[in-house]
Amino acid sequence: MGVSLKDIAERAGVSLATVSNVVNGYRPVGEATRQRVQQAIDELGYIPNLGARHLRRGRTGLIALAIPELNNPYFAELADIAIREAAGHGYTLVMENTAADRQAELLLLDGSRRHIIDGLIFSPVRIGRDEVLARTAVSPLVLIGEGVYDVPHDHIAIDNVAASHAAIQHLVAVGRRRIAFIGAAGGDRQSAHLRMRGYREALASYGLPFRSELVARTDEFGRLEGMRTMRDLLALDDPPDAVFAYNDLIAIGALRALAEAGCRVPEDVAVVGIDDIEEGRFSSPTLTTIAPDKEEIGRLAVRRLVARIEGTEVAAPLTVQTPFRLIRRESTGSPDS
Repeated sequence: MGVSLKDIAERAGVSLATVSNVVNGYRPVGEATRQRVQQAIDELGYIPNLGARHLRRGRTGLIALAIPELNNPYFAELADIAIREAAGHGYTLVMENTAADRQAELLLLDGSRRHIIDGLIFSPVRIGRDEVLARTAVSPLVLIGEGVYDVPHDHIAIDNVAASHAAIQHLVAVGRRRIAFIGAAGGDRQSAHLRMRGYREALASYGLPFRSELVARTDEFGRLEGMRTMRDLLALDDPPDAVFAYNDLIAIGALRALAEAGCRVPEDVAVVGIDDIEEGRFSSPTLTTIAPDKEEIGRLAVRRLVARIEGTEVAAPLTVQTPFRLIRRESTGSPDS
């Protein structure tokens, strides 16, 4: 037989209602009483039935995280953070991979899973503001990333324009002047457009000309595209002396192409990415990157969603820009200590 709340109440010498308040957090309980109840819980080895608790509250205890690229290490690392944070709040997080497909995103936004999840953390790519505003599902929604702005839902993202400025500022500081950008979007990936905007604005702020031949557009955002476009850039009559990549995966692909061409990094070409994925810490050379605060993004997204689900947050939705920092490694010179 499992341990019941009644057993805990008898061991602690308190009422059943007091135990319930401690276990479920319904009402404040005096510290001495709370400690006595907690001691009884520990001694008896009580394990709460989270499923039953959620059902009593009309919930499933499941929340979903929808991402566009399951095989992208950035999203894998973010998911790991969100899973741990959700568990700390008594929720199970399930993954949804939209593969950056518009129909999959639309179905998830207002169809798939709507009756079995309590809320959704969503990183959309192919849908926009109008589709989010047309959503009829009533479960809470938290947006992450840069796909959609100006909607009545909590939204967590980094400032991509400022992040691009930081990357270009660093490359200029190490003496680079012909700076290429790999990963300009040919489609509707908003983050790529914002990073491209930051790249152009930063060049102008340092008096550097914008050269269209140094902008490599990609439909995909992985290692192969980085390698292919880097080869094209090296074939120019006046190739770049630095590369700013849309993400670390593209940058790592570019490093491979540079190695194959016999180019020295960073002596001949310096490289900067964005995301600070673990792979960049072990590439050769190690990769300088703009590092979003993934811990903050993952934790805050879950906390905002749980607060909306449980009704502890009823204020107007927030748009939060989380911090980032530049981590200097071997691909641009002497690494940070």
